[in-house]
Amino acid sequence: MNYIRSVLSALRKADKDFSLIDDGDKIALGISGGKDSLALLRAMSVYGHFAKKNFTIFPVYLDLGFSDNDLTPIKEYVKSLGYDLYVSDSRFVYDVLKAHQKPGKNIPCSICSRMKKAAINKIAKDNHCNKVAFAHHADDAIETLLMNMIHGGRVATFEPKMTLERAGITFIRPLFYCYEKDLENLCKEENIPIYNQDCPANKHTEREYAKNLVKELSSRDKSIKENLRTLLINHEPFSLPFLDLEYSCNLDQSYAIRPMLTANDMRGTKLANKKAKEGEVPYLILHNHKKCGEFAYRFLDAHKVVIYGLEGEKEAKKNAIELIERMLSAKTNPLTIIIEGEKASLLMEMGYKSVFDRSYNRPKYSKKIDK
Repeated sequence: MNYIRSVLSALRKADKDFSLIDDGDKIALGISGGKDSLALLRAMSVYGHFAKKNFTIFPVYLDLGFSDNDLTPIKEYVKSLGYDLYVSDSRFVYDVLKAHQKPGKNIPCSICSRMKKAAINKIAKDNHCNKVAFAHHADDAIETLLMNMIHGGRVATFEPKMTLERAGITFIRPLFYCYEKDLENLCKEENIPIYNQDCPANKHTEREYAKNLVKELSSRDKSIKENLRTLLINHEPFSLPFLDLEYSCNLDQSYAIRPMLTANDMRGTKLANKKAKEGEVPYLILHNHKKCGEFAYRFLDAHKVVIYGLEGEKEAKKNAIELIERMLSAKTNPLTIIIEGEKASLLMEMGYKSVFDRSYNRPKYSKKIDK
């Protein structure tokens, strides 16, 4: 079987569905040396001709310090495709991970992931790339879905495309529809040299548990994995209780707030007519279960959140602020809340203090909650 065609077909579908690649893109492509990233490089090296798109690939290898294996075969393979492998000395990452490793535990994957993204993001910007491509595939997406459901209590996986507005970088995952087995077979079929960084946590993570769970389920019914992949893009309305959630306020229980989750929630709101900011979470304000206002918030850092776009009568806004304060501070402590674009009288009544923001040339209002 010609596996490159299978991978290209899945890549093209992802590109078509999520608008991943545009003419003129310069894409930093993360190379780990494993089968997934090298299969992505192989597919991307011919995808421009296949899809009649003109873009540039910039392969990047982050040396995280996990091992001292010889990179020569990988460099030669990348060279055979017409590219030079950019190698970044990122061995400090392993030192940081070991410093955060708890006794008897594996190195923290979440910290590693964030540091790798930050490192490749900087390399991309320094080399004038507007996009970064990762080799996460359909199996990864399914496993992430299960991990979030089991350990995070939420239905979520990673996005095929995510734009960081401030950084001016878009992360893409062109293999979103590809199965791991097809990538493995492509590497075998074309004798692509595989090099692994020998992460100490490999085979001992929650992802490995999720991988084995999917494997066990699929051994009983081969359609299960395909059904799970379909679930990721099934835009039929959810039939789950969270759609009916209303968080009642303490000040006046006739008021409540509800996250905007559907097009119907957004309809008629001012936020619907504005471009969403990175990390924005929009809410409706309800009075006797009917829309009477709106607002949004986003975290500026781990302990600082900004609330903006407040609309509604004074009592509606007052109740909404009180409730979102309580909800957010229950999860984050200490928490500094900043409110933009609201009348001083209401905010000062609720304990907020004026903070002048030179970038906006107008005051904002801030309150620190430390329980």
